[in-house]
Amino acid sequence: MQPIPADITVPGLNVRRLGLQDLELVCAHRQAMFLDAGHPPATLQVMTEHFRPWLHQRLVDGRYYGFVLLEAEQPVASIGLMSIDWPPHPAHPTQDQRGYVLNVYVEPSHRRRGLATALMQLADAEFQQRGLGFAILHATRSGQPLYQGLGWAATSEMAKPLQPFA
Repeated sequence: MQPIPADITVPGLNVRRLGLQDLELVCAHRQAMFLDAGHPPATLQVMTEHFRPWLHQRLVDGRYYGFVLLEAEQPVASIGLMSIDWPPHPAHPTQDQRGYVLNVYVEPSHRRRGLATALMQLADAEFQQRGLGFAILHATRSGQPLYQGLGWAATSEMAKPLQPFA
């Protein structure tokens, strides 16, 4: 396991890497993130039932990684990261992977303290450490100003559901 980048610190908080012990934390943070974005609780419960085994496998094999910020050993923020296969692209013409940021969440009691910025700095450092030169994320409306302030730009991505879920 790689060390946590030493030049990224959050005063008063500890930083640690996500592990299997964080399965329920990530599920709870993800559900709260989507609830904050206005998604119906019933849909989110179904989503989490299907997300939990997906996440478990990826935490075990390392395909899902990231960081947790802790205050007195209590998690107050977290971020998920993945290295995803993607064909060489004009944005990364020599690489067949890109970084993917997901499930950025800060507990309401700890918002507006720079924690999301610190998480994103950790993500940047982690991707660079893994040799990734390009990253993507999907932003909620409330998250867009933060990401734009950190140099992220909107893309031309579009989406379409192909069939309703059961």
